[in-house]
Amino acid sequence: MITANTEKPKPGLTVLYDGGCPLCSREIAWYRRRQQTGPIHWMDVSQHDCPLPDHISRTAALARFHVYRSDGKTLSGASAFVELWSHTPGLRWVAILARHLHLLPLLEWGYQRFLPLRGRLARALFRNPP
Repeated sequence: MITANTEKPKPGLTVLYDGGCPLCSREIAWYRRRQQTGPIHWMDVSQHDCPLPDHISRTAALARFHVYRSDGKTLSGASAFVELWSHTPGLRWVAILARHLHLLPLLEWGYQRFLPLRGRLARALFRNPP
């Protein structure tokens, strides 16, 4: 899909992430330090001036990990992570295994169980010392 402020999709992969979540921010920083195959555009959806694809609300983008490809296809949850892994050297083999062994349903099951714990886990791991 076309982003709200762009005439056509950007080449490569666009990653939507919650920059207000310390756990998410650290994970994205880890990915960003890796050499990527092709352009990856990182969009912090916690910033209210961040343009979103027309079909994704800010609430949905903050609640669940999304990526969209230059062909307009949007992926979320485990499928989005597998797509990102396929663009990340050192993790491409994990993406290949996930796809060829049909692990996406299992990965999605785990992701859905992780989501309710995300806030508590972030607070426990990244709380300010007294």
